[in-house]
Amino acid sequence: MRLMVIDKLVGIYNANGSVIGELKYLFGKLTGQSDCALCDITHGPFRGKADFRDAQQALDIPFENLHLDELEPDLQSFRNHAPCIVAICDSQYSLLVSSAELARCRGDANQLFEVIKAKVL
Repeated sequence: MRLMVIDKLVGIYNANGSVIGELKYLFGKLTGQSDCALCDITHGPFRGKADFRDAQQALDIPFENLHLDELEPDLQSFRNHAPCIVAICDSQYSLLVSSAELARCRGDANQLFEVIKAKVL
């Protein structure tokens, strides 16, 4: 039995998704000026992590990841919380996983999904 009935989860990266945005993030990451704990969980050096994709599919809740420049108006208020995960329930948006909680996962998708499950299942 779920504690919360979640219609959808949205992960918000602390980066823009355009080519220029991705390059700026990569440069910032290499120089220690940019950080995104959600990026560390979902992506390796060159591509997405299989353990994240597998856990995402097994969760049985639609889960989408968006960059800052891809946010719809209802998600704009979470921009300053990025990276984070937002839960959408009956058209209500709420912060489910904070940037601090993402950072504590240390790039481990399994830890992230344990946090999510503890809050929604």
